[in-house]
Amino acid sequence: MSQTSHGIGGLSYDAKKRPWPAEFNVFLALVILVGAFELIGRVFLGDSFLFNTRENVSGLFNEQRLQIIILQVSIVGIIAIGVTQVIICGGIDLSSGSIVGATAMIAMSFAQVATVNGNPNPKAMFIDFGWTDLPVIVPLLVAIGCGLIAGLINGFLIAYTRIPPFIATLGMMVTARGIAKWWSKGQPISFPTESFAAIGKGLMPVVIFISLAVLFQLILTYTKYGKHCYAIGSNEDAARMSGIKIANHKVLVYAIAGILAAIAAVVLSSKNLTAQAGMGVMYELDAIAMAVIGGVSLSGGRGSIIGTVIGSLIFGVIISGFTFLRLDAYYQEMVKGVIIVGAVVLDQWRQRRRAIGA
Repeated sequence: MSQTSHGIGGLSYDAKKRPWPAEFNVFLALVILVGAFELIGRVFLGDSFLFNTRENVSGLFNEQRLQIIILQVSIVGIIAIGVTQVIICGGIDLSSGSIVGATAMIAMSFAQVATVNGNPNPKAMFIDFGWTDLPVIVPLLVAIGCGLIAGLINGFLIAYTRIPPFIATLGMMVTARGIAKWWSKGQPISFPTESFAAIGKGLMPVVIFISLAVLFQLILTYTKYGKHCYAIGSNEDAARMSGIKIANHKVLVYAIAGILAAIAAVVLSSKNLTAQAGMGVMYELDAIAMAVIGGVSLSGGRGSIIGTVIGSLIFGVIISGFTFLRLDAYYQEMVKGVIIVGAVVLDQWRQRRRAIGA
C-alpha cells in the first residue's frame, strides 16, 4: 500500500510534511535576532534589550525601546508595502525615496500657516496667493496627486514602452530628486498647520503603517488584483494567455506604489514638522531590503505583506540593537548589506530546490 493512501476519515495525505510558511521562517529569524541581542546585553552589558530593568519604571517589557523600533521603521514600511506589490508583480522600484522627497516638499508648501508668533510666516511659499492655513485635506490630496503622477509615469514607461523597470524607475529617481531641490531652491519648508502636524504625532505613523499593511494583505490575498499580481510575477506569458491585461495591471501596481510613497512623505514631513529636499534618501533600498528579508522573491510571484512587516521589524531590531550595544552606525549599514545579500542567496537556493523538486 502506498504512503499516500492512508488518512483520517478516508482522506488521503502526502507522507511528506508540509513546509512551514515563509513568514514563519522570517518570524523565527526575528525571534533569534532579539534573543541574540538579549543574550549579548546580559553577558557583556549587564542589561536587558527586551525587558525593563529600571526600578522606577513599571512594566515587564522595555516599552520605550519597543515603540522606538516600530516607529523608526513605520515610514519606510509604508513604502515597502508598495514595493512588495511591485516585486511580486515581477518589477522593481528605485524611485520611491525620491518621490518621498519631492512629495514632502510640495505637500508641505500647501500645509503652511500664515503667521508665526504673530508675524507673517517667512517660509510660506504661497502667502501672496492666500494659500495658507488650508484644510488638511488639501496637502493630502496634493501629496496623493504627486505620488499618483509619478507612479503612473513609471507604470506607463514600463508597460507600454517596454523599458526595463530598473531604468524607468532610476530615471524617475533622478527626476524626482531634482524636483525636490528645485521646488524651493533647496530651502527647507516649515511651519505646518496643527492638523497637518497631527498626522505624524505620537504613534500615528505606526497606526497608519499597520492599517495599510492589513488592508493590502487582504487585497493581495482575496481580490482579483492580488491574484493577477502573483500570476504576472510567476509567469507573465501564461498570465497574458489567461486573459489578464498585463499592461493595465502594471500601471495600476506602480500607481499604488507611488501613492504609498506619497503617504510616507506626508507622515515623515508631518512628524519632523519640516520638509527638506534630502528626505527619503536610500529609503527605496531599505524598502526593497525589508521586502526581500520578509520572503518576497526578486524573481516575482512570491511574497506577502505580512512577511514584509516582519522584515521591517528585523530592520528595526538591528538598528535598535546596535544602538543598545553602543556600536557605531556604520556597522548597521554593513550588517544590513550582509542580510540583504544573504536573503537573496537564500531565495535563489529555494528556487533551485523547488525547480529540482518539480
